[in-house]
Amino acid sequence: MSMLTPPGMGGQYRITGDRYPRMRRPRRRGRLVVLTVASVAVLGGAGWGTLQLIDVFTGGDDPASVSATGTKASCAVRASPAAAPKALPEPGTITVNVLNATTRGGLAQKTADELKKRGFRIGEVANASEDYDKKVKGTGVLLGPASALDTSLPVLGAQLAGAERRTDAARKGNEVDLIIGDGFRSLTKKADADRALAALAEPEPAPASKKGC
Repeated sequence: MSMLTPPGMGGQYRITGDRYPRMRRPRRRGRLVVLTVASVAVLGGAGWGTLQLIDVFTGGDDPASVSATGTKASCAVRASPAAAPKALPEPGTITVNVLNATTRGGLAQKTADELKKRGFRIGEVANASEDYDKKVKGTGVLLGPASALDTSLPVLGAQLAGAERRTDAARKGNEVDLIIGDGFRSLTKKADADRALAALAEPEPAPASKKGC
């Protein structure tokens, strides 16, 4: 009987030889693999959900919202085309009648002299007709034929800011009237008038619009 055989046990329960079974803890490698795979799956699901939320609030991967550098842009800016320059008449081609509708004497001649210095042709210098005499409360009225609405009147209007523009369809010829009103003090300063004319000749482009905002 071997020394390893417990007392009272023999026969088929006899342990022989010089080797004996070693008691080891069961291996848990399979359980660790399962836990690792489950963790990866949970993290992957959470990351995908986060990306979906980001796409919802940022517009997703719409090519229109991605800039040339690969970054997403909130809006696509579209530049508005510049307006075509207007062909306005030169002051030397415009004949102006200067008419005084106020009770102050000498305004018509003084104003006509200044307009002449600025290159305008001067026609009649007199008091205003009964239709306008003492009836113009503003700085003045610019009156001309219908054809002058977008030609001569804007050019003359640059010389007297705030003047009202009117047209008379029945009026013949190309002459225009500058009717001086009670609010008149002087013509617009020449430097300011020149800037106004330049702006009329070459309008600035409209502000850029944002598409998709």
